[in-house]
Amino acid sequence: MTDTERPSLSISDGYAVYRGPVGGGGPIHRHGAFQIVVAGQDEVAMVDLAGAHHQAAALVVSPMAPHRILAIRDLITYFIEPHCLFADQLRQRYDPGIAAAPELGELREPDVEAACRRPSQELDPRLVTALALLADDSISVPGLAAEIGLSPQRLRALSRRELGMPLTRWRVWSRLRRAVEALQSGMPLAQAAIAAGFADQAHFTRQMREMMGLTPAVVRQALS
Repeated sequence: MTDTERPSLSISDGYAVYRGPVGGGGPIHRHGAFQIVVAGQDEVAMVDLAGAHHQAAALVVSPMAPHRILAIRDLITYFIEPHCLFADQLRQRYDPGIAAAPELGELREPDVEAACRRPSQELDPRLVTALALLADDSISVPGLAAEIGLSPQRLRALSRRELGMPLTRWRVWSRLRRAVEALQSGMPLAQAAIAAGFADQAHFTRQMREMMGLTPAVVRQALS
């Protein structure tokens, strides 16, 4: 395996970036974050739930848009969390679903890092606070709602209206992030799953495949 083909993964405030091959046999899946996929060479292709084909030097996938990436040897994937300033720019520029974005073909991690440092200016500030508080897996939705001065029903409605997904989906994404951080620290897969709030390693694997299109084994290899 060459350096280009060897997968790598880094995670930071507001985003994560994966680089490596994609086999193309994975399931249709949906992310809790925006996804920007950039072909290392030529173009990247994916299909949506209806089977429509999308292809460009770079594609933007909005949160919870079902898709599957077709086989490619070298792909850079940026996961952009929806409550940062960069996500505002993506919401303004691209329609929901899968959008061709050839102008992002030269996007690099330092650009992403700079754009993700600041919080969203478009989302309701109470929702931005709620998403940050969900990093603490012990807090319940009623407790979260009380913290920001909303009823649980209004908080759930706010999440669906502004993020297009329920808070429970964002909690899963937060757990995946914590699990990756645990793997990054050298924790074994089973322990990382429990530490992040999953029932067991199998639960962790299912959720990662469903929300990232990757497996924990691939992620662990990319972190090594």
